[in-house]
Amino acid sequence: MAELTTSSAGRGSHGRTLSKTLPRVDLTAMVDLAFLLITFFMLTTTLAKQNAMAVTMPADDTEPDRPVPEKRTLNIFMGNNDRVAWYVGSPENHTPLQHTRYSGNGLRKIMLSQGAAIRQSTGKDMIVLIKPGEKSKVKNLVDVLDEINITKISRYAIVDAAPAEKKMLAGL
Repeated sequence: MAELTTSSAGRGSHGRTLSKTLPRVDLTAMVDLAFLLITFFMLTTTLAKQNAMAVTMPADDTEPDRPVPEKRTLNIFMGNNDRVAWYVGSPENHTPLQHTRYSGNGLRKIMLSQGAAIRQSTGKDMIVLIKPGEKSKVKNLVDVLDEINITKISRYAIVDAAPAEKKMLAGL
């Protein structure tokens, strides 16, 4: 609220006292608003923390490609329109190509079942090769990486599809 205070400024020329009114503005409401804004922005920055998954990428391409054991390899192909296909093995010798979804009942179930089967037959962990298509979305790659993180698969790589695989996946 604003107050008006009066003070005597001395005597005028006719012997009367002159009084000046000095306005005083109460800034309590403005301080309250400032604290509310500070609190609001502190809360929203706390809620807007980004979650990121660390992906380790190779430093350079000077090393030759290492052969991947085909009996331990699950190949995941990401196509357009949220389609995903997979097989176990190498492009020359593999199980039949199958299609699934990016959900817990789809990709996660396959990763868990194939991981258990590979672990039982070879005694070693499964290796997942993620092969994004030319028209696949970043969201789909994030979905695959989330499923890998959920199923606790420690060996995976993001690679390009071989030419033979690209022909096989032309309709995906």
